[in-house]
Amino acid sequence: MSTMEQTTQAVPTGTWNADPVLSEIGFSVEYMAGTFRGTFEKFGVQLVDGVLTGTADVTSISVKDENLEAHLLSPDFFDVERNPELSFRSTEISREGDKVTIAGEVTIKGHTAPAEIRGTISDPITDPWNNERFGLKLETTVDRTTFGLNWNNPLPSGEPALANDVTLTVQLQLVKAA
Repeated sequence: MSTMEQTTQAVPTGTWNADPVLSEIGFSVEYMAGTFRGTFEKFGVQLVDGVLTGTADVTSISVKDENLEAHLLSPDFFDVERNPELSFRSTEISREGDKVTIAGEVTIKGHTAPAEIRGTISDPITDPWNNERFGLKLETTVDRTTFGLNWNNPLPSGEPALANDVTLTVQLQLVKAA
């Protein structure tokens, strides 16, 4: 019986940009009796020599109802007039096998707070067009009230309709810059 050894591997070096067609930034939050989900359609993510940065255009928020989109863009939530984008910047990335942990700062609605993001990372491959790419699947949970997203609507029972914990999910295919 052999013992499997865990080895620490480096994150790919150089400049890597998110493929916007094969990447997604989303969120989910418990609302009433289920889960409310959405995505940001316009975003930019880049990994440059071990530092991951990303922004999402708040006006590109996409949910299943235009009225809800309008409410999310209002001062009750993202206040897009004053805060048109969300951002993230890593301070440390550690990898062990296909597991990755990224420490950094998230900025939403003008408020910045530390976050730890966990997920998986794949090794670089060469695609059919001779580009190098690798994948990152990441998730973290933040308390929306930390970022000034305080709106809620109580249920008749007095319980809040909207949970404070929001799960942010990021699925990326990063392509090495030429």
